[in-house]
Amino acid sequence: MSSVERDGVHRPCTVLFLCTGNSARSILAEALLNHWGGERFRGLSAGSHPKGAVHPLALALLAERGLPSGGLRSKSWDEFAQPGAAPIDVVLTVCDAAAGETCPYWPGQPVTAHWGIPDPAAVDGPEDRRRQAFSDAFDTLEQRIRLLTGLPIETLSASALQHRLRAIAGTSVAKR
Repeated sequence: MSSVERDGVHRPCTVLFLCTGNSARSILAEALLNHWGGERFRGLSAGSHPKGAVHPLALALLAERGLPSGGLRSKSWDEFAQPGAAPIDVVLTVCDAAAGETCPYWPGQPVTAHWGIPDPAAVDGPEDRRRQAFSDAFDTLEQRIRLLTGLPIETLSASALQHRLRAIAGTSVAKR
């Protein structure tokens, strides 16, 4: 993918995960990509209507799984559409509501795809049921992100990358 090298400078492929509230799924995806992406990827997240805080169960799960959560925050997608914002190479929506919204103009025409994940923050009931919903979302995102980080992004055209990202969207973790 040519956007990994701009003006002769190599940089990580920057992936923006979008959700409506930017408090759970997109936050988990950001943390996972920054964990599994090494030097090749940089994960960011944002929301169309951010909650303003990261969901406590998302933070608890990240801690349980040994992933850092420092610096994670709920923020508006407008932050990444401003002049001078870091270039975005890939935009992945992780909730159906955000996928259906009109997104801001992203400078650089990033590759886009939808990776729908059920909202764990919307699950009601006992805490163990809510924790399981977060764990299920995490596991599916982790599987998809590991597939993403295994792609030869340096050699893929934008259309080939979009095709691969859409194929990855069809993967899910088998229920235990």
